[in-house]
Amino acid sequence: MGSTRLPGKVLLPLAGREVLAHVLDRLAVCETIDDVVVATSDQPSDDVLAQWCDRRGVPVFRGSLDDVLDRYYQCAVQARADAVVRITADCPALDPTIIDEVVCGFKAGNFDLFYLGGEFPDGLDCAVFSFSALERAWRDATLKSEREHVGPYVVNHPQWFRLSKLEKFTGMAHHRWTLDEPRDLAFLQSVFERLQRTDGKPFLAGDILDLLDREPELLSANQGIVRNEGLIKSIAADGASE
Repeated sequence: MGSTRLPGKVLLPLAGREVLAHVLDRLAVCETIDDVVVATSDQPSDDVLAQWCDRRGVPVFRGSLDDVLDRYYQCAVQARADAVVRITADCPALDPTIIDEVVCGFKAGNFDLFYLGGEFPDGLDCAVFSFSALERAWRDATLKSEREHVGPYVVNHPQWFRLSKLEKFTGMAHHRWTLDEPRDLAFLQSVFERLQRTDGKPFLAGDILDLLDREPELLSANQGIVRNEGLIKSIAADGASE
């Protein structure tokens, strides 16, 4: 809830529902996920988020605001997870079928980390970590970028982990379907207004791409925003601390 660019973003209204409600609805369609836990911070600003989840019977884990790796690890311990699918709550247009593909890829190769890679639209991000990889990262990671984000330690040490990725898209990295700024919300609102189905089933990535082929002017709503800005800042802070 403490986002600096768009405060309270995960509970903002989007097409008549909160952003987080859309995320949870889409995860509920996934065939490969056993349980979903909202892992938020223990700061007072996130009390309203925890209360929102409690009212809806959604499991919540609360941990460190800045040490997100510790929050994920402690949540996985409490949930007794053997693997963790990382989804960010500011991606209300995530595609459950792609998440299932990533989970199946993880299981098929006995990987420590399997993720959606390549030139995919920002907002479809998903990654699966083995518990053992998450535990080692939690124990050994020291850089700011490796504590504020879940994946960098594992990605930075391929000699210790089995890594692979699903490359499903090419030439789509300029698409931005995530939520960090007011312009993102305006874009997503346009997409949801046009594609939200009356039967409750989620529209998928292909539906969005088809829409943008028909109405390419929608892309201008949130173009030019830096992708993965938070991670870039964390990496810059690594260098400053050295």
